[in-house]
Amino acid sequence: MIAKVQSYALSGLEGVPVLVETDISRGLPSYEIVGLPDTAVKESKERVKSAVRNSGLDFPTHRITVNLAPASVKKEGSAFDLPIAVSLLLAFGSLETDVSGIVFLGELALSGELRPVTGVLPAIISAKDKGFQKFIVPKGNEKEASFVHGVEVYSASTLTEVVNHLSGLTPLPIVEKTTYAIGEKSGSSAYDLSFVKGQPIAKRALEVAVAGGHNILFVGPPGSGKTMLARALPSVLPDMTFDEALEITKIHSVAGVLGEDGIVTVRPFRSPHHTATTVSLCGGGNKSVHPGEISLAHGGVLFLDELPEYKRSSLEALRQPLEDGVITISRSGGTVTYPASFMLCASMNPCPCGNFGSRQRRCTCTPNDVRKYRAKISGPLLDRIDIQVEVDGVEYDHLVSETLEESSQAVKARADRARRIQRERYAGTRVQTNSEMGEKETREYCKLTKDGEDVLREAFERLHLSARARNRILKVARTIADLELSENVTPDHLYEAISYRTYGAENSNDLL
Repeated sequence: MIAKVQSYALSGLEGVPVLVETDISRGLPSYEIVGLPDTAVKESKERVKSAVRNSGLDFPTHRITVNLAPASVKKEGSAFDLPIAVSLLLAFGSLETDVSGIVFLGELALSGELRPVTGVLPAIISAKDKGFQKFIVPKGNEKEASFVHGVEVYSASTLTEVVNHLSGLTPLPIVEKTTYAIGEKSGSSAYDLSFVKGQPIAKRALEVAVAGGHNILFVGPPGSGKTMLARALPSVLPDMTFDEALEITKIHSVAGVLGEDGIVTVRPFRSPHHTATTVSLCGGGNKSVHPGEISLAHGGVLFLDELPEYKRSSLEALRQPLEDGVITISRSGGTVTYPASFMLCASMNPCPCGNFGSRQRRCTCTPNDVRKYRAKISGPLLDRIDIQVEVDGVEYDHLVSETLEESSQAVKARADRARRIQRERYAGTRVQTNSEMGEKETREYCKLTKDGEDVLREAFERLHLSARARNRILKVARTIADLELSENVTPDHLYEAISYRTYGAENSNDLL
């Protein structure tokens, strides 16, 4: 007898329907799983056998063949344990019911307990798009599954509960749907801009970066507040929409880093150590293809502290995702495209000793030392960082001053207002923020007067800017105009935007 049970595999964030077929026939006892399974799927044979027996059910001592169709798609992970067990019980006759239209996902413990698996949310969303309406998942995946509306999800703690539900003895309750509350955890950051003394230019640059989703680089001596400014970024990031939260949650679910809430409620802030490898930043692996730090930072911030200390190959790998907002990873296990639309925030010292250009401390590096240190960051990568700010140490009187600095809440309010303007402007297009504008949108929404063109032409020639740098200056100027509720980009907006590019354009001339 052949039994068929529906399950789902993942290719990146996209679900692939997998039909679990089990055939039990006469012959010498054997137990085989075919259909391009990985090691975790092959090992499910022993987990399923023990789980069935320890659940008080009979395990067949016949020739058992389990096929995971389509055979051309590689099957990974332990989520096929539950569908294999159900199909085996159906084929053996221990379970007599119609399971067509039900998608099963879950890992089995030897005791028959159901354990949570990764990727449940993207699997359910993909299956829903294919017309499936009923799902049975482990209790541990209940929360993330509850955010998918328009489907019936049942959660179980053991294989026995699943069998009793399918037999009609003890039906499982439908998982209650959860509504996502926008901004329910906003403002929960441990860092606030009010803690940062002085640095008005850097704070302004940070506000502009958040308002338009621009990449930003802080350059300055040790202890000038670069890292503290970056750590305060989450406190001024705009609240996520439900669609954004779902997309980010799908990535975290696949990566197995989803928290207890079942959904990501605040924008990600990823800060990998400078010893991180290219694979850990971009994603991949020896056989399977997993999301890396830049995908986990999708919709949020990737913070690279001490930028020159990262491997050059790792930094250069960021160039394409910074431009396209996605990353395509090719490995022997397949080719997968993950979202990677993040805001890059980086910090660095201006030289090995850290004091080059400081008004307060003397630099002990030779010009050649400074050149070699700065050369660790390539020109093409700097060209993709819209805002480059030089910061210096803070005077002692500023540090002990009782004057209250502007809070993150006030800055966030202005950034949110600018983001709302951009959402209305780009409604119905793929563009969400000014930083994502293409050539068409830049020409339409960043039109300049003759005075504005003269300002930009002079900067282009004096600073030896690239065509990409010119476009990014226009995008930053558009964001500054949005913050000031200006419909047009004026020369003043351009002057401020140009001032944020002087480090990247002149860093070699500073040493002459």
